[in-house]
Amino acid sequence: MKILNAPLLALALAIPLAACGEKPAANAPDTETTIGAKVREATDKARKELAEGNVSIGSDGAKVELTPSGDLLINGTSIPLNDSQRAITLQYRKQMIGVAEAGIEIGVQGANLGAKAAGEAIKGLFSGDTDKIEERVNAEAEKIKASAMKLCDQLPALMVTQQQLAAAVPAFKPYAKMDQSDIDDCREGNVDVP
Repeated sequence: MKILNAPLLALALAIPLAACGEKPAANAPDTETTIGAKVREATDKARKELAEGNVSIGSDGAKVELTPSGDLLINGTSIPLNDSQRAITLQYRKQMIGVAEAGIEIGVQGANLGAKAAGEAIKGLFSGDTDKIEERVNAEAEKIKASAMKLCDQLPALMVTQQQLAAAVPAFKPYAKMDQSDIDDCREGNVDVP
């Protein structure tokens, strides 16, 4: 059996991906690939569900949710809230959604970067101009890093609101697990928000 050389094999495997990545959808931003547009379509649905549905808070074993009206549900039981507590719950929910939406946007940018990188590699192989590929891909990757830092910038305010909610609603206190290490880890590139 004859062995294909690696660049030719890589080219053959990447052509379908690049073809998908090069044609932007009709309603997509100028920098968005078809793959990115498909991801955005799915994430728009997720954004709608965030806005209209309950927001879950990560916890060990318990199901903790914030409703669009500001109710706090723990294992399906609504915790009684006064107006002040409900205001903090709504603020916390709004901030949680902001962090989730920032994460969604980073995902869309990542999908676009993957498709663009494949397209750049194929263009470089066909044109023989492979020198600038890494530079162009790295420039796009820097934009994603900047978006990640914007997500990280939201975490201190989220933590403050979480602490306010834990102080105002004792039933929530066991689930208020975010601390400074979460913010520090985010800034170091290890995003894992509770």
